[in-house]
Amino acid sequence: MLEGSCHCGAVHWVCDGRPESATACNCTVCRRYAALWAYGFESECITVSGASSVYVRGDSLGFHFCPACGCMAYWRALAAGPQGRRRMAVNLRLAEPRIVVEIPVRRADWLEETGGLAADGRCIGDYWV
Repeated sequence: MLEGSCHCGAVHWVCDGRPESATACNCTVCRRYAALWAYGFESECITVSGASSVYVRGDSLGFHFCPACGCMAYWRALAAGPQGRRRMAVNLRLAEPRIVVEIPVRRADWLEETGGLAADGRCIGDYWV
């Protein structure tokens, strides 16, 4: 189980299990947030608590951040998918580094909209130190 919270502690998330990797996305939104995402589904493997503000991008995603300290905490699909499940991702940068430091990072190239995921052998700890 992984946990993370914003700087002031008002917004909190829990991710059951340990993700195989974190995603560093370079799309027009994520590159500005500098988040490292771990994916799952709402109320299945990810739970969130605390009041958040949301920035809605397009017609598919809401990016949730703390209204007090401004930390980007997670994104959530605006609608459930075909199987009734709502996709989410939590920002692993809000977890304690020692817990996530060895999780491999994959780069998602959405700036050019190719979408491919590439691994280069780096882990979260390589981004923080």
